[in-house]
Amino acid sequence: MQISSPELIDPASRAFKSVLDQLAPTDATVLIIGETGTGKEVMARYLHHHSARSRQPFLAVNCGALTESLAESELFGHEKGAFTGAQDRHRGWFEAAEGGTLLLDEVGELSPSLQVKLLRVLQEREIIRVGSSKAIKVNVRVIAATNRDLAVAIRERRFREDLYYRLNVASVTLPPLRQRCEDIPVLASHFLQLYARRLGRPQLRLSEDAVATLMDYSWPGNIRELENTLHNAVLLSRTSLVTPQQLRLNAIAGSDLPSGEEALDQFLRQQMQQSETPLYPRVIAALVKNALELTQGNQLQAAALLGISRHTLRTQLGHLGVIKPRRTSLRQREASPHHQPQQERELRIGYQKFGNLGILKARQSLEQQLSDQGVSVLWSEFPAGPQLLHALSNKEVDFGTTGEVPPLFAQASNSPMVYVAWEPAAPQSVALLVPTNSPVQQIGDLRGKRIAVNRGSNVHYLLLQILDEAGLALDEVRIVYAPPKYPLTPSDLSAVDAWMMWDPLLSDAENSGQFRVIADGTGRVNNHQFYLAERGFAAQSGDLLQILLTALEQTGRYIDAHHTEAAALLSSELGISATSLMHALARRSHQTQRMNLAIIREQQTIADRFYALGLFSRAIRVRESVWHP
Repeated sequence: MQISSPELIDPASRAFKSVLDQLAPTDATVLIIGETGTGKEVMARYLHHHSARSRQPFLAVNCGALTESLAESELFGHEKGAFTGAQDRHRGWFEAAEGGTLLLDEVGELSPSLQVKLLRVLQEREIIRVGSSKAIKVNVRVIAATNRDLAVAIRERRFREDLYYRLNVASVTLPPLRQRCEDIPVLASHFLQLYARRLGRPQLRLSEDAVATLMDYSWPGNIRELENTLHNAVLLSRTSLVTPQQLRLNAIAGSDLPSGEEALDQFLRQQMQQSETPLYPRVIAALVKNALELTQGNQLQAAALLGISRHTLRTQLGHLGVIKPRRTSLRQREASPHHQPQQERELRIGYQKFGNLGILKARQSLEQQLSDQGVSVLWSEFPAGPQLLHALSNKEVDFGTTGEVPPLFAQASNSPMVYVAWEPAAPQSVALLVPTNSPVQQIGDLRGKRIAVNRGSNVHYLLLQILDEAGLALDEVRIVYAPPKYPLTPSDLSAVDAWMMWDPLLSDAENSGQFRVIADGTGRVNNHQFYLAERGFAAQSGDLLQILLTALEQTGRYIDAHHTEAAALLSSELGISATSLMHALARRSHQTQRMNLAIIREQQTIADRFYALGLFSRAIRVRESVWHP
């Protein structure tokens, strides 16, 4: 006897089932949204089995489990000889689901390049196998599922907005199990019967206390966790009545706190009872201190780690004497008979430790210059340009510096940033590296190799140029999108075959003797450095930008004239040898220059290339994002 599916009775469940019943007979693309374990695949199967395609295949592919290198082949298939190891023609998921339904589970995990290709498939209803130029028509209903907030992913430029609208023709949101409590006893009884039958056990039932325990639990793992709990209860049961003890939820259900928080609670209670000094300021000081240490002094990251705003963190830093309290300084100025009351201003700068901004911060000259004007300078460190531009787009910083490519991606995503200034080309400061003992001797040897690159960075553009020079397409290498990192661990060395790096990490890797350069930017990219500001800040605080640019011009002249001193200033901050830093500083000019037509045209050329490759959702005009003082 087959056990039928349970009839869900919670009003929330009835509501989304009603929506499913309306969508099932159609061919509309459906986006199912819900937490992990809420039953998204079950709902997708329901849509399929109640449609005209029910006698055709239903296939589900976990997009999060697809490797970057093989994802396109898995989805769209490949021709014989398309790449190393392609011994035969292969039909992908779309062709295999012909006439039926294809569930793209965890669609939010697809790489940007796959998102572009999926968008085309949904628009044209045709696929192109890897290694082929022939389009193949497909008749497949697509259902997508995700546990991620795609709206947030769009804002963070991790998911294409146009693809979202293609997938979201109709959407169904599955409430978590904690929001449809009336379903818990029904589902529990269903799973109890199911696993009793599968395991050859006598029929079981839940005691009243067991039902109450299930109802009181929050179910962070949703239906999947409930199913596993009942499966385990069947295995442990020695009688026909399942008690709370057999559910193994006592420790959790009996307390509102997880075990880790219970331990913290006990520790704090003990400290309050035993300590003669106030506990609160000690705890706050310890939290702030450890958060700053873990984030290497980055206030934005420390605030995120603590779950508070940067403003709140800075208030605590003021109380602790780490920075000057803002309110105190303001009161002092207001109390002075010779000083007109003025509102304190902030200049929030994002930097990457290296270059002009890194030296400017180390010398503290800007703080000294602006302190008399009631301007606080706040520094936030970032590992690379894309991350910095994300913060600028969200108005977490006012000003920062990146290479050529990040601002183009930002502009294509409608970021409120403007170009303010630039620095001369430094093509030798970016390169593709391999280990000294690597079999890769020239660019052509990269075919089929795994290459690590920070997406949307200057080295991303250099990689495109290198591959184009060798006549290699993107799908002929295995791109691994990874943030910049050095030194590399043994696991890093085994994960990929080559790395795209930039100074000062590049110089340090070269000086180690463990790596060699296959190709740098010479003759391939300019590798300009750009200074950028948030558009609203630039419009309202042009006076601060002018002061900042003058300070950068002075800093650039200082660096070019005093490489040794500048390297010594950066060495302690970066943890990189002064020798490597002198090498990195010496191969570029640090002379900050205002924007001009020639540099705008060079940026436009790069923007057009990326748009042609499908990496931008829209064409952009660089000159529309240039600050005019």
